Amino acid sequence: MLVFIPAETRAGECRVGLTPEGAQKLIKLGLTVSIQEGAGKASGYHDDEYKAVGATTVAGVSGLGSADVVATVRPLENDAISQLKSGAITISFLSPTNDAQTIKALADKQVTALSFDVLPRISRAQSMDALTSQALCAGYRTVLIAAERAPKFFPMLMTAAGTIPAAKVLVLGAGVAGLQAMATAKRLGAIVSAYDVRASSADEVKSMGATFLDLGLDEVEGAGGYAREMTPERAKAQQDALKKFISASDVVITTAAVPGRKAPTLITTDMMSEMKPGAIIVDLAAESGGNVDGSAAGEDVVVNVPGGSITLIGCKDTASQLAVHASKLYAQNVVSLLTLMTAEGVVTPDEEDEVVQGSAVVFNGEIRNAMAREALNLPALATGKGE
Repeated sequence: MLVFIPAETRAGECRVGLTPEGAQKLIKLGLTVSIQEGAGKASGYHDDEYKAVGATTVAGVSGLGSADVVATVRPLENDAISQLKSGAITISFLSPTNDAQTIKALADKQVTALSFDVLPRISRAQSMDALTSQALCAGYRTVLIAAERAPKFFPMLMTAAGTIPAAKVLVLGAGVAGLQAMATAKRLGAIVSAYDVRASSADEVKSMGATFLDLGLDEVEGAGGYAREMTPERAKAQQDALKKFISASDVVITTAAVPGRKAPTLITTDMMSEMKPGAIIVDLAAESGGNVDGSAAGEDVVVNVPGGSITLIGCKDTASQLAVHASKLYAQNVVSLLTLMTAEGVVTPDEEDEVVQGSAVVFNGEIRNAMAREALNLPALATGKGE
């Protein structure tokens, strides 16, 4: 069976769906691997490296029409979807709500679309968890962005001219990205504190060397250890409680997300008005609606405060900025998922398998994901069919 890796088409996306190392592993499973010429160039992987492990390269997207499996980072665009053959399998990130029309187009082509956005959070799927691997990259990168833009040192410095105090960094959200942000800020010498709606994350926060902020509010934990959506009343109480900690911070990094939904608003315009002049906010969730009022993906927003201004940085393609290692990790996630479904060189998704069942937004042309069906105004499926 043929696995085809086209080049990413979204502007700013530098990752690739499969590395030469990943291609070699798939070939050992008995699969044939073909790469669009130059697909790995932006992430530091060149055509000769793919050829050296037994993969072929083709000009353009001519491999789409004959591919049994197509693996990308971002969802395929409509012109690419139109070239897929019936029965093909796509693997990518694919948001049930934000990419609903793409999901419909995939269903119309009678394919099976597997999405890392909705991969079940179970122990045997850990090696396939691309949300985690890419969040690791993004969390690290957000701190480097903040350190570069902040008008002060992160570490405490003792000099002949006096002592420079360490920067105060507040991280909101203690998922994989948030924890990596805490660890990175701590390594740079900052004083780090953090908050998460899940009280169970306190020990993880402390293990990163950060101080966990206990706001005395009810925790908000959903299925699989993810945070769930808050009521408006709970959100307002949290904003009020966080205000004094945000105003005391030099850098605030927001990483909160609810899978498949718009990111929650953690910082309002009113809360920003009391921040220190020169403070930096880095909103990692800007691409999914933003954790901060007024943030926009890929844009810097200057917010006036008494005595000066602060800068709100809306992140975009954050993991992609570490394209070499982000691609390496993502490729292993793809390989692990395909290994689960492959026997004797044939990829066969088993709809009874928990991993396949959970990640299949579309299965053989039928939209199975409940959030995608809701976004497309489709009736709910019978119990046990779809997630």
